[in-house]
Amino acid sequence: QVQLVESGGGLVQPGGSLRLSCAASGSIIRINAMGWYRQVPGKQRELVAVITSGGSTNYVGSVKGRFTISRESAKNTVYLQMNSLKPEDTAVYYCNAEMTTGTWYSPPHKYWGQGTQVTVSS
Repeated sequence: QVQLVESGGGLVQPGGSLRLSCAASGSIIRINAMGWYRQVPGKQRELVAVITSGGSTNYVGSVKGRFTISRESAKNTVYLQMNSLKPEDTAVYYCNAEMTTGTWYSPPHKYWGQGTQVTVSS
């Protein structure tokens, strides 16, 4: 069974830092893009950052210069380094990965992690 497991969320003061991790496991053949989304109650889930298999990155404007996405392909893991955190960054953060699983000829699917809470408050 393929799964994404996130870790690293928690409570931090404004201006602080957190590092989120997301490890994929199971019968994975190939991982394409990996990304982080976030969601607050009553709002749609929004893309925060994405990284392709080639290492290209893209960020939502509100986190540019503060967040950095990276991946360690050998460990099927994606990270999100969050610096200079603001109260408006408070949300549940979800890991997402587009993966080919099972066999080489299977079509890729998008998988989601269970989410990790990030709270920025003094």
